[in-house]
Amino acid sequence: MTAPRADGGGGGPASGPTIAAVVGALALRPWLWPAAVSAALRLARPGWWHRWPLLPVPDDALWRFRMETAYGGTGEAVPERADVVTFIGWSATMGRWRRR
Repeated sequence: MTAPRADGGGGGPASGPTIAAVVGALALRPWLWPAAVSAALRLARPGWWHRWPLLPVPDDALWRFRMETAYGGTGEAVPERADVVTFIGWSATMGRWRRR
């Protein structure tokens, strides 16, 4: 698990460390890109295009909840690359299963 940063700027959904973890995990796995976009849009806060940053990222409260349930602590953890790949792969599999 990646520890939260000492300056309190830890792992929000649009933080540099979080974006680096997600992009780093998916950069060499182009077969997961469509599922990653789909997951991002599903998790994005409503009306995300009206607020800065103009990225489809989850609401901070949802992100903290997801990180707290995954890694414990205060929810300021940054997801590990392997966990990102596992989640996106699972999401893609579940999407195919739902369409059957």
